[in-house]
Amino acid sequence: MAADNGSLEEIRRQLSELRSRAEEHGLDLTSEVSDLEHRLEQAHREEMQSLSRFDRVRLARHQERPFTLDYVRYLCSDWIELHGDRKYREDPAIVGGWASLQGRTVMIVGQQKGRDMKENLERNFGSPHPEGYRKAKRLFRLAEKFNRPVITFVDTQGAYPGIGAEERGQAEAIARNLMVMAGLRTPIVTCIIGEGGSGGALGIAVADRVLMMENAIYSVISPEGCAAILWRSRDRAADAAEALKLTAADLADSGIIDEVIPEPPGGAHLDPEAAAQAVGEAIVRNLDELVGGDPEVLVRKRREKYYAMGEWQVRVDA
Repeated sequence: MAADNGSLEEIRRQLSELRSRAEEHGLDLTSEVSDLEHRLEQAHREEMQSLSRFDRVRLARHQERPFTLDYVRYLCSDWIELHGDRKYREDPAIVGGWASLQGRTVMIVGQQKGRDMKENLERNFGSPHPEGYRKAKRLFRLAEKFNRPVITFVDTQGAYPGIGAEERGQAEAIARNLMVMAGLRTPIVTCIIGEGGSGGALGIAVADRVLMMENAIYSVISPEGCAAILWRSRDRAADAAEALKLTAADLADSGIIDEVIPEPPGGAHLDPEAAAQAVGEAIVRNLDELVGGDPEVLVRKRREKYYAMGEWQVRVDA
């Protein structure tokens, strides 16, 4: 039987108490701690196997999951945030700038949600306007100019669909980013850390390597939006999630992403530091494989990667 959330919480509580007791009284409880850690890992595996796709959607949207700036704080030093698209305004829904990742200078761009209502309103719930995508494009070009790799963090329900955003060229801004990223002569690694929604996600996700957190989602439309179109009811969102096959495991199977990054037991929100460590290791490993290669080959392979997605082959027997 799969472990329920209650049993996971109980094991975590026991583990925390045991560690505190060992530290407080100077006891050697290594064996007991190791046993509980093993039980926690086993319970986590069982829980993960029992989750529905819509359960993953809920985890991807968890308000305490680490966001882009959390990963920057955990992984990077010398962070210098850059602002504005040089055309209209600053969009706080997309953050970006220079940072040092294990001694390597990189350009980081990512969508940023808020922790509370005030910050969510400021960051538009992580749904960028066209100026956010134009800022991202400016930073991509800047990274290319100085021959530095690009790292992007995807976490958005989608680009903002408001009238003002459409008037300022939302579709054109995203399309322009797709074109620029497809031809950028420097390595790009993308990590989907929460929600990856539609063109709003893809606008910063055309990459040489696409990584995805275990409980993240990536889809052309949200389950609620899909349900509203197909069944005229958002109440069928769970059915839509099953049909969309939007989990990391689904997308790895279909070749849309390159790697699934395991999360700490119970999800990234329960141990953000461990989640960041796993993300950092995956990003650095992939960058090591990409940096220093021929830019022409890099661009050709990136384009071939996307041309091959969704390719339909018909086998004709003689």
